[in-house]
Amino acid sequence: MRSTIILSYIVFVTFQACAINVFIPLTAPTNSSSISPSHISFSIEQDRWTDWPGATTKNEFVSNALNNLASLAGEPPRLRIGADSEDRTNFQPGLKLTETVFAPPSAATPYPEAESVVVGEAFYKAAQNLLPGTHITWGVNFKALNLTAAFLEAGAIADAFTSFPASSGLSLDAIEIGNEADLYTNNGGRPANFTIAQYVTQWTSFASNVSLTVPIGPNTTTKFWGGAFAGSDHSSTGFSPQGLFANGILSSTPGNLINTISQHVYSGSGLGCGSISTCIQDLMSKAFVRGNLSQFIPDVAATQAQGLTYVLGETNSYFDHGTNVVGNVFPGAALWALDYALFASSLGIERLYFHEGVGYKYNFIQPVTLNLSIVDGTPLAEPLLPHIQPAYYGAIVTAEAIGKTGRVSELSINSDVVSGYAFYTNEGQLSKAVFVNSEGFFSNSGANRTSVHLDINFASTGQSPSHMSVKRLEIGHADDTDGLTWGGQTYETPNAQVSGTLSVITSDVGEGLDIPSTQAVLLTFST
Repeated sequence: MRSTIILSYIVFVTFQACAINVFIPLTAPTNSSSISPSHISFSIEQDRWTDWPGATTKNEFVSNALNNLASLAGEPPRLRIGADSEDRTNFQPGLKLTETVFAPPSAATPYPEAESVVVGEAFYKAAQNLLPGTHITWGVNFKALNLTAAFLEAGAIADAFTSFPASSGLSLDAIEIGNEADLYTNNGGRPANFTIAQYVTQWTSFASNVSLTVPIGPNTTTKFWGGAFAGSDHSSTGFSPQGLFANGILSSTPGNLINTISQHVYSGSGLGCGSISTCIQDLMSKAFVRGNLSQFIPDVAATQAQGLTYVLGETNSYFDHGTNVVGNVFPGAALWALDYALFASSLGIERLYFHEGVGYKYNFIQPVTLNLSIVDGTPLAEPLLPHIQPAYYGAIVTAEAIGKTGRVSELSINSDVVSGYAFYTNEGQLSKAVFVNSEGFFSNSGANRTSVHLDINFASTGQSPSHMSVKRLEIGHADDTDGLTWGGQTYETPNAQVSGTLSVITSDVGEGLDIPSTQAVLLTFST
């Protein structure tokens, strides 16, 4: 039986299909992972962070874009505010307007981070314009090795949150001390022989003082994030979670207040990957996603052995704001973000904070009007209004899949291009499944679009679902720049609110389903 709720259009494309058997457990496997409603969250570059909530009045576009995710998943995305400009920020009491110094834009970096940021109280109080219930981690300057400066910043952050009414539900989850300290030897922040042992000593001194002004203690909800390193050598002698633990950070008084270890990771530089189609295919390929994240399996295990949470506190596609060739401006990034986020959960990574900055190529959301091209820095003939970019659809699909579920498990699928994940209720009952076909279909691929047929089987005893609703993330070509639809609807609107007629098909599970290349589907099961 197949019934169509609304079918808004027909696509005339020739499909060439192959068949794969998929086995889905009816109850959550023992190796399934809990998944948070805010699994996809955001890291915001600190220099122009107020453009996101709005410095004085709420940025309605950003608020709507974040509320879409909150409405689907059940809570707002969490925010980490910091990154490179975290270590270039200083606080000046009474300063009304933020003072920033930027390098000139270039073709490679049209929107560079600020070289210097001086802020006042209003900079932190702009958080009052965020969605109610937003949880925030805020970074303070560690690179300058100025204890007074970090103390003043932390105090101003704490004062801002104290001033918010309880009804706002805004929460200062943690303070992060410094950004990517393992790279300080490369950028003049520390001498070339700077070690993890020296880092722990300096961090402990800073954290001891910061904990007094925030405050942070055993009975407070605000804690510390540890790490925030650009890489990991996975050893007890280098910059890694293992190195932090081996050098006694958790034995110190402030270190005992760390509840989360943060790791930063990108998908490489994207330089030299070749044509646009090759770069996009590399990014979203099943093997690449797994290879990039699996390196952190020992770090996750070491962190969880200490009873701590492990997050990717800053991540995205290609570093340095995204490569000119890909960034997240092409629809293939939506499939990458979806598979990347869900595979991370299967490894025990609690949350991913996708990095965003004004005008960055890899953004999910562009929060304000832009006057320069994000690709090459040339002046635009017409200003580019706030808008979402293709990767945002990956977040939308993830949020909807998570909604009203509690656990996720990667499915074993004998395919180099198809990934799958089953979602379970908190009671462990099968609820939904997501499948991603990451084989690239490009504008120069011709009319023959490959497709994979999935035969759905259930791998354990019990009453099996007989019906499923099918909702599709449809993409014309992986190298288009817009035109994606989720269930026939678009978020590419002036206010970031969904528009269009919903298209969801209900069919018998026994019929299976076809997934064309460069597409994802969400199945919701029923008896």
